[in-house]
Amino acid sequence: MKSAKLVDRYLARLIAVPLAATMVIAAMLLLLEKMLNLFDFVAQQGGPVSVVWKMLANLIPEYLSLGIPIGLMLGVLLAFRRLATSSELDVLLAVGVSYRRLLRVPYLYAITLALVNFAIVGFIEPYARYAYENLRYELRSGALGASIKVGEFSKLGKQMTIRVERSAQGGRDLSGIFVMAQGTAGKRLAVTAQHGRFLATDDPNTIIFRLQHGVLVRDAPGFASPRVLQFTSNDLPIDLPKEEAFRQRGGRNAELTMPELAKSGHLRSLAKKERAKFRAELHFRLVEVATMLLLPLLGVALAVPPKRSSSALGVFLSIVMIVTYHKVNEYAEALGSLGRVQPFLALWIPFLLFAALIWWMYRTLTTVPGGQPIGALERQSAKIGATVKRWIAWARRERKGAAA
Repeated sequence: MKSAKLVDRYLARLIAVPLAATMVIAAMLLLLEKMLNLFDFVAQQGGPVSVVWKMLANLIPEYLSLGIPIGLMLGVLLAFRRLATSSELDVLLAVGVSYRRLLRVPYLYAITLALVNFAIVGFIEPYARYAYENLRYELRSGALGASIKVGEFSKLGKQMTIRVERSAQGGRDLSGIFVMAQGTAGKRLAVTAQHGRFLATDDPNTIIFRLQHGVLVRDAPGFASPRVLQFTSNDLPIDLPKEEAFRQRGGRNAELTMPELAKSGHLRSLAKKERAKFRAELHFRLVEVATMLLLPLLGVALAVPPKRSSSALGVFLSIVMIVTYHKVNEYAEALGSLGRVQPFLALWIPFLLFAALIWWMYRTLTTVPGGQPIGALERQSAKIGATVKRWIAWARRERKGAAA
């Protein structure tokens, strides 16, 4: 009993390192790719850089839901691969520790991470996705505040236009300022100033534009001539653009929690096609979570290479299988959303086929003497590799002969 616990702890450590590393690396790569697009989007909309980090934070749940299955898969695979290539697996099997017993720790990881992923895709990610879309809306509508672009005429609402020649200290110190404002009843205001800065007020919908060393020209239908005023300091109140109410959460299926999807999928007041969309999204999430319970079996089946082989084909094949199956699920969800196929059948039939394939691979490894589910692929890969090496060697000899 004590030795079995030692094996469990040893296996848990072997799985933990590649699992955590893969999850972090996968999430970071996805975030870095998205970061470039977000910086470009925020810059075009004239928003502050800080909103990029808020938007990326709201994308973390989505990317974690993608990284967790890959991390679990590679964690189990690399741990068992190390046991196999170091002959530790042969020793464990020889002393009576079966594959079923060794799978206890991987399944503890799988069940725990499946519950975590269920919470993410079922409840956390919908709210994060809604917050992300809300930030995009605020950027486009200007609700994050006024953005002044240097050297360009910028609109603040419908009545005011501002142009700034120079900006320093992150936009806090502005120089070469021109302001044109249109008031009610034909009133007009034009201001030029050497320097200026925006100041907050107690009213979140109003800011103060404090101008220094300038000229103010005021005109109105009742004036015989425009009134000109030179000033050393003048405060110009500016009403920020009012934020229109953002739509309620649920405008997209990805923003609904699982209970909300289940409820909406059976509302008789909705059209049949709309109900199909909700059910397809629900079954897609359930299938993605359920697939995590198959990954320990797949990891073990692909981790053990043929004897006297150190090929990493199983690692490559595992990633290909997971990505391909994910794309199949996306296609099945699209079919189910269109109402051409029942969402339940469209998502769960591929799941059963994938589960049958994994079970066959696992049974081949554990019950067939000398059985290797990827043995044929290993042999073909070795032959192709040898052919490529011979071709490269021949090309080098030909190149040396031509040079001589």
